[in-house]
Amino acid sequence: MGVMIITNNKAVYDAYHEAWSVKFLENMSFIEVLMTCRDEIHKGKKLLTHPLTGSIKPNETPFKSIMLSSDQGDVDTESLLMIESAIEVTRKFLNNAEIKSWPPRILDDFRVIDYQLITSGIESVNKYNY
Repeated sequence: MGVMIITNNKAVYDAYHEAWSVKFLENMSFIEVLMTCRDEIHKGKKLLTHPLTGSIKPNETPFKSIMLSSDQGDVDTESLLMIESAIEVTRKFLNNAEIKSWPPRILDDFRVIDYQLITSGIESVNKYNY
């Protein structure tokens, strides 16, 4: 099974685009990354990492990276339910409080956190030979 990463984090793109299929959504929001993943799931891809990893709320960080299978097949119901739930949770958080306008230093910290989370996912995928 092939793997792809969907991200709006330039650090993730820079680190992995040569080794993996990476769809870089420059200037897209957290929820737009989720919706792009949902579109890919409708095409038959499967989630390989949870869409809401980490303990940072979706209205706190602008960055998100998610791994999916790059192979297409039948729509995976479990993946679809998980991504739809993540979109719903994210909308609730965004309705309660918009994403803050963080200074560059804090944005860099959020990039590093997202990078570390997806790196952990990549290590798991490599362990299971996707």
